Amino acid sequence: MRSLTSSVVSCCFRAVSAVSAVSVCAVAGDAQPEARLGTISFPNSGSTAAQEPFLRGMKLYWSFEYGPAASAFIEAQKADPSFALAYAGEALTHTHQVWNEQDLPAARGALARLAATPAERRAKARTPREQMYLEMVEALYGEGSKPRRDTLFTAVAERLARAHPSDDEAKMFHAIGLLGLNQSVREFTTYMQAGAIASDVLRRNADHPAAAHFVIHAFDDPVHAPLGLWAARLYSKIAPGAPHAQHMTSHIFVALGMWDDVVSQNVIAAGHDHDAMRAGHYTWWLGYAYGQQGRYADALKHLETTRKNIAAPYRRGEQAALVMLRAHYVIDAERWSDPAVSWSLTVPAGALMPTATDSFTIGYAALKRGEVPRAATLAAWLMNTADAAPADAKPALTVLGTQLQAAIASAAGRHADAVARAGAAAAAEEAMPFEFGPPQFVKPPFELLGEVLLAAGKPAEAQAAFKKSLARTPGRTRSVFGLARAASAAGDKATAAAAVAHLESNWRPADKGLKELTEVSKLVAGAKP
Repeated sequence: MRSLTSSVVSCCFRAVSAVSAVSVCAVAGDAQPEARLGTISFPNSGSTAAQEPFLRGMKLYWSFEYGPAASAFIEAQKADPSFALAYAGEALTHTHQVWNEQDLPAARGALARLAATPAERRAKARTPREQMYLEMVEALYGEGSKPRRDTLFTAVAERLARAHPSDDEAKMFHAIGLLGLNQSVREFTTYMQAGAIASDVLRRNADHPAAAHFVIHAFDDPVHAPLGLWAARLYSKIAPGAPHAQHMTSHIFVALGMWDDVVSQNVIAAGHDHDAMRAGHYTWWLGYAYGQQGRYADALKHLETTRKNIAAPYRRGEQAALVMLRAHYVIDAERWSDPAVSWSLTVPAGALMPTATDSFTIGYAALKRGEVPRAATLAAWLMNTADAAPADAKPALTVLGTQLQAAIASAAGRHADAVARAGAAAAAEEAMPFEFGPPQFVKPPFELLGEVLLAAGKPAEAQAAFKKSLARTPGRTRSVFGLARAASAAGDKATAAAAVAHLESNWRPADKGLKELTEVSKLVAGAKP
């Protein structure tokens, strides 16, 4: 089983988790124990001195602030060396179910400090309920494959919740178990079950950090996001001391195209001191949202700051996040000749998807500058890399290579070839599950298909492609812009007018003098009945 030091890009790029050996889930700042972290009720047999650090550890754990949570549990162990749940809590911090990450040796080491064997550890649990909690943790770190152990953990958590129906923490363990059952691949049945459990707890305790958090995780795809909006509004207020809680709200906001909220929450999560910002999960999402608002100057400044601050020893996922920040800036701002395009960025060995995304971005920008041979070379590299990649990596890499081939064909006027290739890439993406966050492909395939169809003189078909793109990436500005163009060309004035209004809303805080605004003005005139 992979340790956390060789984890995958899963929380932010979950659809390609098998493609990369780098995780970009690292938080941009540490949780602040003195700040509010929510309210839970977890009766236990620990000593009086162990109560505060143990409960603080649980609340930090529920907000995925794993490092500070482990420290708090160790503090509880020092206060009460025979307190079994404090060791179980520390062990739990070494599994991150939603991201499919686990450090098995570290978890087993934490349990071994309580006692050498499961039987000896069980004997130290002071009540039947605490013995059941320990059984749950032992199942997670026992023998067998990770999927098997995840299943056993979830089954024990469910039994625990049924045996103690007033124990909301047991219900939350059942919910997080369900979210992790499919090894970070979204499966709607289990996600809806987890969402229902968490929603029930949140209705009873509107200050519960795990309940709000897991409602968001269960519903943060474009189809179900409206069901999680109420939890997103609550969570930032529940746990202001947890940076992840501030960011997590934007999982719903991105899925609903609420760019102002995405920006504000990730500014809080990443820290107000922009000059100290490092590339990571929160700053990646912030840069993407700036682009959706048409704040390209801010997006560039943000990119330059994170590049300036990157330094060895690199934080976990920092290099991959910087690559994605640059890719979104170049593609979304359409700054094909920006000096940022020529930056040499380092991607860790084995991080296939960030490397491929970087190659696609450089190749696509080169094509737009008229450097066709450079684009063709990178397209060939992408396809060769896909051919040699593991089976689970091949589809995503093939999409990127096929997209660049389609763009090259379109630029050369080979419209039938371009449409066929772009259509194949879009169909491949459509077969993949909805995911959260910025689009997994820096140029969403249906968006590219729409642009290729427009270039081929097929505005009605392009309009349908842009609508499909917006179903997967709601509110994405370049897809909205494409829909406005296609609808206007197809004579669909009502759709064009609605798309223009959406653009104007997205671009309310946009850079002054944005060149696209001139075209929008023309589209407005053309859309009037």
